[in-house]
Amino acid sequence: MCSERSPRFRISPARRKQQAGFSLIELIVAFTILMVLTTMAVPMARYQVRRQREKELRQDLREMRTAIDRYKDYCDSGKLQSTNNDAYCYPLTLESLVDGVPLANTLSGNGQTGKMRFLRRIPKDPMTGDTDWGKRSMQDEPTSTSWGGQNVFDVYSKTMDKASDGTPYSEW
Repeated sequence: MCSERSPRFRISPARRKQQAGFSLIELIVAFTILMVLTTMAVPMARYQVRRQREKELRQDLREMRTAIDRYKDYCDSGKLQSTNNDAYCYPLTLESLVDGVPLANTLSGNGQTGKMRFLRRIPKDPMTGDTDWGKRSMQDEPTSTSWGGQNVFDVYSKTMDKASDGTPYSEW
């Protein structure tokens, strides 16, 4: 009875060569290689993202600290109107660096005083994704994590994360 099978169930050798594909072992080997490559690529991608955020954090801190220093220099030279004697010629807020500070002894054509802006915008902290930076005033301790509110002497990131070298980002 086995020899009475119909011809449609038989596959000719020529047809087998046309239907070439991957065997199960070839598929397992290919997926294993892909998994190994993926497990090596993901940590490298995370590392690159972290390094990019660290670079942005350094750049943003430098930009804001430079603006604070420029404000201090202008105030010390008498080019800015005095706002508060307790401020020691430091800005009262970061927002004042963006909004502008009235210049001393200047009048524009329409009778209004000119303003000096030190920042275009307050940058977002790349570690927290927020524009709320940690601030220290001149009167605060150098390692203080609470702002006294008298002036803005320094800025830092509020994240509790640490860099790859073990230093907290808040100490940068």
